[in-house]
Amino acid sequence: MGNYRWPSKLSKLSLRAKQTNLYRVILIAILCVTFYFVGVWQHSGRGISRSSISNHELTSVPCTFPHQTTPILNFASRHTAPDLPPTITDARVVQIPSCGVEFSEYTPCEFVNRSLNFPRERLIYRERHCPEKHEIVRCRIPAPYGYSLPFRWPESRDVAWFANVPHTELTVEKKNQNWVRYEKDRFLFPGGGTMFPRGADAYIDEIGRLINLKDGSIRTAIDTGCGVASFGAYLMSRNIVTMSFAPRDTHEAQVQFALERGVPAIIGVLASIRLPFPARAFDIAHCSRCLIPWGQYNGTYLIEVDRVLRPGGYWILSGPPINWQRHWKGWERTRDDLNSEQSQIERVARSLCWRKLVQREDLAVWQKPTNHVHCKRNRIALGRPPFCHRTLPNQGWYTKLETCLTPLPEVTGSEIKEVAGGQLARWPERLNALPPRIKSGSLEGITEDEFVSNTEKWQRRVSYYKKYDQQLAETGRYRNFLDMNAHLGGFASALVDDPVWVMNVVPVEASVNTLGVIYERGLIGTYQNWCEAMSTYPRTYDFIHADSVFSLYKDRCDMEDILLEMDRILRPKGSVIIRDDIDVLTKVKKITDAMQWEGRIGDHENGPLEREKILFLVKEYWTAPAPDQSSDP
Repeated sequence: MGNYRWPSKLSKLSLRAKQTNLYRVILIAILCVTFYFVGVWQHSGRGISRSSISNHELTSVPCTFPHQTTPILNFASRHTAPDLPPTITDARVVQIPSCGVEFSEYTPCEFVNRSLNFPRERLIYRERHCPEKHEIVRCRIPAPYGYSLPFRWPESRDVAWFANVPHTELTVEKKNQNWVRYEKDRFLFPGGGTMFPRGADAYIDEIGRLINLKDGSIRTAIDTGCGVASFGAYLMSRNIVTMSFAPRDTHEAQVQFALERGVPAIIGVLASIRLPFPARAFDIAHCSRCLIPWGQYNGTYLIEVDRVLRPGGYWILSGPPINWQRHWKGWERTRDDLNSEQSQIERVARSLCWRKLVQREDLAVWQKPTNHVHCKRNRIALGRPPFCHRTLPNQGWYTKLETCLTPLPEVTGSEIKEVAGGQLARWPERLNALPPRIKSGSLEGITEDEFVSNTEKWQRRVSYYKKYDQQLAETGRYRNFLDMNAHLGGFASALVDDPVWVMNVVPVEASVNTLGVIYERGLIGTYQNWCEAMSTYPRTYDFIHADSVFSLYKDRCDMEDILLEMDRILRPKGSVIIRDDIDVLTKVKKITDAMQWEGRIGDHENGPLEREKILFLVKEYWTAPAPDQSSDP
């Protein structure tokens, strides 16, 4: 009986053990499921907030295992720029203030109060005299109250808003000469001039009977003492582009009127420094009663005209002393005085080896030789002026005038008709024909292939601009263009079929002086140091293009000063395109935001992987307050 009961007790103990183990498994499973759902609930945001965990608890938890290295991930922008000065860092808070209305026509380098400190002899006081660094005005120049967008070309040639250039002096002083008339709210430009009372068109027709203006051999002209630039305005219909200039003097707003009409012009004077152009730039030079003493100072001013005149080019003179026998009483001068002046001019012209082609009524025309072969042979007999030695003929920035004759490039033969420097193609073939200065290899590093590729590149770029900027693509929206770093003039060449003109600027800091090439293409331009103001009035240009300008002037002068100068010469609602490295554009945009320009950065035409980007900007419309108001915009 005992043996039988023992197995029964073992069976009961085994059963109880199995039940206990089952309960444990079930309990563990329940706990696991419970903790799982609790965890899900906490991570969903409905549980304990992460912020309720102390910083000590967070930082005390180890994030790595021993001997394990963790990669460092950098999420900072790859294109960051150093912080700007405190005055510009936050454009949302700080804005560059506007100047007072008294600055609405401020031309920094031709400021009247400063110019009076310089000699009046030879008009030196009317040359460029730029402010010192501590004198620079750092505010936005206002447009006059009531300013309106100019009329579109070609209507603008003949009419401008009075509010844009509120000066009536010329309508009084030149009333009998038909320069400009004032009617109601606008100015009218009948095309008259001191020496062309029948109008500029009739006057140019008279010149066309003396020299050929129709065959494309004459493309670039310079008009000294231009008045309101009617001569240049009417030459445009003949495919001749004219660089007009006049000083800022008692004839208030001459150049300003020209630019308002949509005609190329700058403030300038022949005094003691060279004109800001290269040698052999212009096909014709013109003076219509420009009051320049051509025969005085050993013929210095005619020598300068000779420097910028192309081989075979023409000098055209009307007004005193030409035809003095007829006009001497009206000019209120004596016969002897006028006869002496003409004799001086004739003598200087002969000393330059110019040939007088014709004098017919009020017009006289001289022609420069195509080379200096015969001129050098005759130098012993002519005596003065001597040929220049060790001179740089293409320098035109604060370079003193010389009393020596700029020698033309050597020619291979002895033919009098061989053109020194190379024969130019006729317009319009001239635009894309290989310029002689490149063909001769005189410009280091610039080859024929470089010229061709540069032209094609800018065709693509301008096409891209027009897709991005619809106003640029709109025919007639803009008229006056400025290219701040023109190089070979590719930007201007791509716009040649549009009703615009481009002032091509070659910075004096550029590695290669290419302005001569620009003129050989039949385009116009000037030299400029962008650390200084340009010799032009406020609101000169509708559109400004700046390719790598800020990289070029890095560490040379303040970026803000260059941008404020751009703001000064740009019209309200005018546009700007700036190409540069993304880091540069980031800094530029902070300043333009403070200037209250609207802007956006776009990709390079080759795509987003290029570091060079494009900043598209528009200047807001604002004017000086009405006379009874005084608030900033």
